[in-house]
Amino acid sequence: MIGSIILALIVGAVIGVVARLVMPGRQDIGMLPTVLIGALGGLIGSAVASQFGYHNANGGVAWIPFFVGVVAAVVLIAIYESVTGRRGGGGLLGRRGGTGLMGRRTRTRFFG
Repeated sequence: MIGSIILALIVGAVIGVVARLVMPGRQDIGMLPTVLIGALGGLIGSAVASQFGYHNANGGVAWIPFFVGVVAAVVLIAIYESVTGRRGGGGLLGRRGGTGLMGRRTRTRFFG
């Protein structure tokens, strides 16, 4: 029981780190949310793969649930960032996308 929880957290950390590496831009989240989101992504990946009839009959690493878990973790990190308002930049418009630091719309200056 304890061993499976520790293994799930380790796999969750790997999935979370891979998801953050795949995402464009900088993610301003800590290690604990990364591990928890990765573990949740791993659970979602396993559930989705099993719904499509995937069995890891030969043993070894279950790559399909891993990659589905990474995709789920990328989506969950994006949702986490949108809910908490943390984004390190590099989005569609970046920091200079028409809003000031406080989130208010600023006037665009064309000359000087």
